[in-house]
Amino acid sequence: ILVDSFRLAYVGEAPVNWCPGLGTVLANEEVTADGRSERGNFPVIRRPLKQWMMRITSYADRLIDDLDLLDWTDSIKLMQRNWIGKSIGAEVTFGVDLHESLEIKVFTTRPDTLFGATYMVLAPEHELVDTLVPSEWSGSLFDDAHSEIPPAWRGVFGAEVSPPEAVRRYRAFASAKSELERQAEGTVKTGVFTGAFAVNPVNDERIPIFIADYVLAGYGTGAIMAVPAHDDRDFAFAREFDLAITPVVEPDEKWLNENGVTSSDASNWIEAFTGVGVAMASANSGISLDGLDTPSAKAAITAWLETEGLGHATSTYKLRDWLFSRQRYWGEPFPIVYDETGLPIALPAEQLPVELPEVSDFAPRISEDPEALPEPPLSRAGDWLEVELDLPGPAWAGLGGGPKRYRREVNTMPQWAGSCWYYLRYLDPQNVDALVDAGVERYWMESANSDGVNAAGGVDLYVGGVEHAVLHLLYARFWHKVLFDLGHVSTVEPFQRLFNQGYIQAYAFTDERGVYVEASEVVERDGVWYLGDEVVNREYGKMGKSLKNVVTPDDIYNDYGADTLRLYEMFMGPLDASRPWSTTDIVGVHRFLQRLWRNVINEETGEVNVSETPADDESLRLMNRTILAVRSDMESMSFNTAIARLFELNNHLTTVVAANGSAPREIAEGITLMVAPLAPHIAEELWSRLGHPETLTYESFPVADESLLVVDSIEVPIQVNGKLRSRVTVSVSADAATLEAAARADEKVAELLEGATVRKVIAVPGRLVNFVLG
Repeated sequence: ILVDSFRLAYVGEAPVNWCPGLGTVLANEEVTADGRSERGNFPVIRRPLKQWMMRITSYADRLIDDLDLLDWTDSIKLMQRNWIGKSIGAEVTFGVDLHESLEIKVFTTRPDTLFGATYMVLAPEHELVDTLVPSEWSGSLFDDAHSEIPPAWRGVFGAEVSPPEAVRRYRAFASAKSELERQAEGTVKTGVFTGAFAVNPVNDERIPIFIADYVLAGYGTGAIMAVPAHDDRDFAFAREFDLAITPVVEPDEKWLNENGVTSSDASNWIEAFTGVGVAMASANSGISLDGLDTPSAKAAITAWLETEGLGHATSTYKLRDWLFSRQRYWGEPFPIVYDETGLPIALPAEQLPVELPEVSDFAPRISEDPEALPEPPLSRAGDWLEVELDLPGPAWAGLGGGPKRYRREVNTMPQWAGSCWYYLRYLDPQNVDALVDAGVERYWMESANSDGVNAAGGVDLYVGGVEHAVLHLLYARFWHKVLFDLGHVSTVEPFQRLFNQGYIQAYAFTDERGVYVEASEVVERDGVWYLGDEVVNREYGKMGKSLKNVVTPDDIYNDYGADTLRLYEMFMGPLDASRPWSTTDIVGVHRFLQRLWRNVINEETGEVNVSETPADDESLRLMNRTILAVRSDMESMSFNTAIARLFELNNHLTTVVAANGSAPREIAEGITLMVAPLAPHIAEELWSRLGHPETLTYESFPVADESLLVVDSIEVPIQVNGKLRSRVTVSVSADAATLEAAARADEKVAELLEGATVRKVIAVPGRLVNFVLG
């Protein structure tokens, strides 16, 4: 369906991130900022390859708009909006000098600056580059002002070589950079003149065409009109290549004064004016923008372009279609075969699923040659690769009419293909006829509210790290919307509420090459860290496999038990904060569980140590206060404060057991139920020992009796000359006079006041009493 009916999956040749060291292509999100693979740290280059793509860009607006329906943090929503990167502007058509049939379309968010375009830049991968580039540098290409090519235009890549060779050299240089590197601010701009000129449609001026890596083939049209007076990157490029800078927006006085320049002469400008203002030097025989403010100028020039057939208003996105092929063995195989002409054909439902064949060599062929073609492991699975099938379909497509030989797709899907929808399968894991039963899906996923809250439906609470913001979370939203459009799910979003947990941190160690080494093998001697005899550097970071600083849970489990490990992780601090791991701090949490056990179970006899005698008022009040607070903490994911409140209740229970020899049943059962979500194993055992034959899993969480939370008396400190001397218990409604009388009646206070002169009495209801003696 996705291939044939909706064209959401397609084969396209596009510049991809090719990693020879891994033998596979990578998505943009799998490439680090310095142009290396996230896994393995291998160099990644850009090169054109045919790959399966998912048309996620067709959902760009919905992915942006529906963020408003979600209970996610603003920071995560902003990350997704920025990643999708919607820009509103105009597409403008430029002619090409000496190529009447060629047109170059550029996208700009500032069409009002079109009169200030002094050169054009194409991405090195742009499809028209090879067509535009002349075989030789020719003076006839230039007008009188440029009878010779300015040396700066050819730079280091075009010196002493032909235009095609200059372009080839620069493309090789640019292919070694990641897109993040190419877009980095503050770097020296590089590029090379192609030898060709574009024609500006508003003034018919011939402007030189360059290729430069700061323009990306996948964003907009892969070409820009460069207006160096009003764009920072264009300004830096123009200065580097000695190109004209023509202001067409009047800078404000503040900017002019700060830069010490005039608006009309850009020769001594030190930076571009990128703000809004009033248009200037922007007129032709058909339109004048002069005197218009920026929004009005944008609207006017866009309308004129549309009237003249030279452009139109449009939007573009930073988001690219999703590269969906991998040259790996582990991954879902594509349900695609190719006929003898190379046409991809989707297999019918009755031939699904396609299962991976057994192979002896799982590795893709890796190479140090960046030009090497991909060789996935499945390309070597001969018996599985070549198949004879009788595929149904129209004769014009070469289908039907008996069995034919086909070749299977040898790429596999990325890991996201499974992680984008697993939550749906959890709802109905045994269903062999459908992804999920429609009734089951509606029961769990649809909103229970009719007032607009949770309007998007989806999973009620999803916990995940912020690092998934533009990977799993964006892909899953796209996948879910496709399933919604196809009628397989009833909600427009997969995850209604998102909570981002912090990282567990730990020390990591690197050798002199900067390579991480196993933290467990590092020892400290006299303040210096060693791996064997080699000195290593210590740093702090996220605990994980890549930093080789993982603390194995099995060791903690063996020493302290699973409940202690769970409880400590939740007690380390706020769930959304990153916290350092400290094995020594686990002991405190372990002691809490031991004390809880001793409060309910007699250590000597192993028998339950509870009484049926009702708990005293203080114990009941504290337990119900704890229930109320823990409920609130659980709802807000504040597990560390919930555990702290249970510590307090357990400490109180310890004093009760010490005084009375046993724990009141209602207190013992209440704390056991509250501990259950946090430390389920000990809670289950205690619940069983307390005489309950069924698991507590289906028990209701305790509900506070708010009538027991009402306090009718309070303890007030009594001071003499500002020093605490005693305490008295009075009614919560006691006024100052009553409070003073109660204080004077206290035996300790009476002794101190006897024979003394009381100069002043400070009685604050509910707070304190202070006697000031003379």
